[in-house]
Amino acid sequence: MRCPCGCGDKIELMILREAHPRWDIRVNEGGYPTLHPSVWRKTGCRSHFWVRDGRVLWCE
Repeated sequence: MRCPCGCGDKIELMILREAHPRWDIRVNEGGYPTLHPSVWRKTGCRSHFWVRDGRVLWCE
C-alpha cells in the first residue's frame, strides 16, 4: 500500500502467519480492511496510524 500521509512511499506489511513482525487483516462485509496492530514507520515520514474499516486513524 502507499503511505496515507502522502509521501508516496510504498509500505509492505507481512500478513503470513509465520512472518515476524506480521499484521492481521480482516475485511468487513463492505470490503473494507482492518489491520492489527498499528502501522508505525520508523524511517522516512515516521507516520503512525491504524487502519479500521478502510479508514486511516492517525496516532498522535
